[in-house]
Amino acid sequence: MKKSKSKNILILLLATLLALLFLLPLIFMVLTSFKALGEAMSTSSLLPKTWTLENYKSIFGITADVPVLRWLLNTAIVTAIGTLLVVFVDVLAAYSIARLNLPGKRFFFLVVVAALTVPTIVTLFPMFYLFRQFNLIDTYAPLILVYSANTMGVFLIYSFLRGFPKDLEEAAIIDGASLWQVLRFVIFPAIRPVVATLSVLTFLTIYNDFLWPSVVTSADEMKTVTVGVANLVQGSNFVNPGRMMAATVVATLPALILFVAANRYFVRSVISSGIK
Repeated sequence: MKKSKSKNILILLLATLLALLFLLPLIFMVLTSFKALGEAMSTSSLLPKTWTLENYKSIFGITADVPVLRWLLNTAIVTAIGTLLVVFVDVLAAYSIARLNLPGKRFFFLVVVAALTVPTIVTLFPMFYLFRQFNLIDTYAPLILVYSANTMGVFLIYSFLRGFPKDLEEAAIIDGASLWQVLRFVIFPAIRPVVATLSVLTFLTIYNDFLWPSVVTSADEMKTVTVGVANLVQGSNFVNPGRMMAATVVATLPALILFVAANRYFVRSVISSGIK
């Protein structure tokens, strides 16, 4: 019994040390954001000798030359609309393939499965030239429309519906419910755990995406927060680590808050939906 308890304590200590090791860059980022320019450039100590909010004031000030708030607004618009589009399109597509008697639906499902094997980088430049042909570069259209569907989401919801009994749907149809009502009141409550998981993963994917936004945006007012913060390293802010870290903290905070808030429900959704 004592050996088992000692073993658990040792595992807990090792896990704590490992967690601190992974959190060290995040801790360094947050603490550096409270350092003045001179201290951030000259000292390697973790804790600031003099705490200051000047870096955050310079970012959010009226005369700030770094439009972090604009970047956050762009990111909020893109992630919110993109996530809603993915959920809406994926649910309709998966329900159509799994339940409706559509001609060629097996072929469409094979297309969905085949699309999972296509690397994103392969479609990057064709999509860029397509949006450029329609003069949509530096607009919200390319930032949002590329996230209008997710083949993995279609596959997950389809796999769930394949094992979901049809009795409730048939009973609802006998009672006079339309297909839309069946989808809304019978199917959607059943697939809610999968949809919740898909929503969180999609939100974080869109929020953290760097490659595609960096390709289709060049104007500062249209950049997302990941692209904007990355450009700080290349600009004059590179000589001001404190300000650069403050911008990074502001960019990281929304995604971190979302993940912490949704973590318990996310884990429960994964377990209940059978996703490994």
